Amino acid sequence: MSGRLQPDAAPAATELTELTELTEPTEPTEPKGTPEPALSIAGVAERAGVSVATVSRVLNGHANVRAATRERVMAAVESCGYRVNELARNLRTAESRLLLTMVPDFGNPFYAEIVRGIDSVARQHGYFMLLCDTGADPGRERSYFDLLRRRRADGAICLDPATVQQALADESVSLPWVACCEFDARVGVPYVGIDNYRAAGDAVRHLLARGHTKIALINSDEHYLYAQQRERGYLDALADAGLTPRDAWRVNLNCLDYEAGARAAAALAQLDDPPTAIFAVSDTLAIGVLNGLRSVGRRVPADIAVVGFDDITLAAQVDPPLTTIAQPMRELGETAARLLLKRLAEPQASVPGVLLPHRLVVRQSA
Repeated sequence: MSGRLQPDAAPAATELTELTELTEPTEPTEPKGTPEPALSIAGVAERAGVSVATVSRVLNGHANVRAATRERVMAAVESCGYRVNELARNLRTAESRLLLTMVPDFGNPFYAEIVRGIDSVARQHGYFMLLCDTGADPGRERSYFDLLRRRRADGAICLDPATVQQALADESVSLPWVACCEFDARVGVPYVGIDNYRAAGDAVRHLLARGHTKIALINSDEHYLYAQQRERGYLDALADAGLTPRDAWRVNLNCLDYEAGARAAAALAQLDDPPTAIFAVSDTLAIGVLNGLRSVGRRVPADIAVVGFDDITLAAQVDPPLTTIAQPMRELGETAARLLLKRLAEPQASVPGVLLPHRLVVRQSA
């Protein structure tokens, strides 16, 4: 949007209609003497210090309201106990005000802050978010996309593997969805993520700068595009240093579980020629690595250094605290939601992909 926002004006005819969609408080209060009259829409506006038209715009998710104003209005509405009559509005506008967030693994804490970011922006714009567990299964993904086709949801944010996205692209590229974290720019769908190749290279170069030349990689499912990109970053950083890793130092897993990381690390540590450092492509794997090394009597970082990826909350709490690549998780979610809302507001507009910055967080594990 360009230019300055216009000051609050008189409500349009459609806005006046929308004002009738406020209902009484959802839970009646106990009477205390003479009952207080229900607060009118004008009272909500007065409490928030805005016009009646502004209250209408906020409740109907219009974009041309300042964030601070939107927050004041929603606080006033909530304090009054009012809610929007969603059914009446949806029948009139053919909007559900519902956004889907498709996550391949609820058990991975990496997704939690991303989901919070999506939900925060969705709520600011009058949308609800439905969290969908796809299990990275194209069939389950299609069932959620059917909600878009039937107008049961307005848009979707997909965190599933790029292979799943590619399978859906031909039939779903015209639907309003964006890719978050895991994306393939060739699919032609708006996306937000980080430069996984460069981030992995930064992790390996940190280990090289610490004097390590025997650096192992514990990777996840190679069906994920990020896993392919991080492996290339690892290999190219070593090649630039004139090093070629042993095949035995490259482990591919089909999951991101703590236990899988622990088993892989224990096996690496007991090789005849073990690595002196391990780069794991997620913090969940890396935290498992710490436990696996401890189980076979290896000290971190004295015997084997460890670097993870993501900077989940637990990374700073383990022993030793984990050196890792930090992703801006909440910002990833917020940006994905804004891209989707832009696509909904301007269906014909070209919505570009966005790469957000990462950073190396140095702690005691490497």
